[in-house]
Amino acid sequence: MNAANQTIYALSSGSLPAGVAVIRISGKQAMAAVESLVGSVPAPRHAVLKTIRTRNGLILDRGLVLTFAGPASFTGEDCAEIHVHGGKAVVASLLAEIATFEDCRLAEHGEFSRRALENGKMDLVEVEGLADLISAETEMQRRLAMEHAAGGLSDLYENWADRLTRARALIEAELDFADEDDVPGSVSDLVWADMERLHSELATHLSGADFGEIVRDGLRIVIAGPPNAGKSSLLNALAKREVAIVTDIAGTTRDVLHVDLNIEGYAVRLYDTAGLRETDEIVEREGIRRALKTVADADMVLSLAEIGEPAQTDFVGFTGKVFKLGTKADVHGTAPGDYDLLISSTSGAGLKELHQLIIKDLQDRSSSLSLALPSRLRHRVLLTESLGALSAAIESESLGLDIRAEQLRLSANSLGRITGRVDVEDLLDVIFSEFCIGK
Repeated sequence: MNAANQTIYALSSGSLPAGVAVIRISGKQAMAAVESLVGSVPAPRHAVLKTIRTRNGLILDRGLVLTFAGPASFTGEDCAEIHVHGGKAVVASLLAEIATFEDCRLAEHGEFSRRALENGKMDLVEVEGLADLISAETEMQRRLAMEHAAGGLSDLYENWADRLTRARALIEAELDFADEDDVPGSVSDLVWADMERLHSELATHLSGADFGEIVRDGLRIVIAGPPNAGKSSLLNALAKREVAIVTDIAGTTRDVLHVDLNIEGYAVRLYDTAGLRETDEIVEREGIRRALKTVADADMVLSLAEIGEPAQTDFVGFTGKVFKLGTKADVHGTAPGDYDLLISSTSGAGLKELHQLIIKDLQDRSSSLSLALPSRLRHRVLLTESLGALSAAIESESLGLDIRAEQLRLSANSLGRITGRVDVEDLLDVIFSEFCIGK
């Protein structure tokens, strides 16, 4: 039988043992399986306490049973949920019993969500938002994921795609009925004025991709500087635990270390790197190479130098913000120097101000932006393609309207690929592999 027509089931709650375990079933045999397990099918969307038995009458457990008749369900198919005690033996016995029903099989990663997509219950951006919501660890990640999962971003893209479609329709009408009085020649002027507004909206939206990715993946802050500048001590102080080894020996840190922080609801990934200096020692040189590569990929660099020494400001491949921090203020006091901030990881001096500096940077990045933001590289690439095609259509005044209309079609197609309305089959396996089994 076609896998898409089979009934799927899985444990949809967390790892076992747990107080409650939720078994989800979706497909044509869902109601038949429920009837066999509990004796009758409860009314849709009503939780009923039932005794759950095998076909031979052996009691497995007592639990709540809910049913959702398709298409008014998460997947768009007939669905059921059985809430039982979260013991490993209870769940294993129930899953083994469901497996005995005809055309029932264990769900694959993300298969419930994939069926929701295929049955028109969700689009691709909403599915990605749901995956991000499940894995969200900070408040801002939750808010961004919720915006996507609730369809806020999809509505924006569909509105833009509809405007592009209407523009193409008017242009093609002018091409086909140029001699008819019903289609005035000024239509094109109105179309291109709207397309220029759309171009501005799309460009502004795309400019928020950096911040969207920062919210989703975390702000990458690299601590850099010469050996013994206090990099590892700062990492430990900000993490409030010993992450890195701290000694007076130069070159102690050889590899890149990182710690994840939650700062005012934002995910921040803080990196400690090898001390930057000229050296012939092979292992240390490799550590420095990795340090410079990490800096090049960062969103922010904290360039440390012991008070009295200059802080490095230029890093190959990095074009973001560099904050110069003078360290060991407990030893040197407030000695003058060209620093943005003086700190001491030992006494804690300046750490509160550093915290506020990071928060202000995040606020500056998010200034005037809503959370209807692109948050994945896939979104950025397709939005760039859409903007490029729209730019070509607007700027190609010397070309025929048919060519410019084709550019508008390409722009709309790129938007459609973001939501999954156009030719995204090759992306689905990759996207749904991110999900856990049972979702």
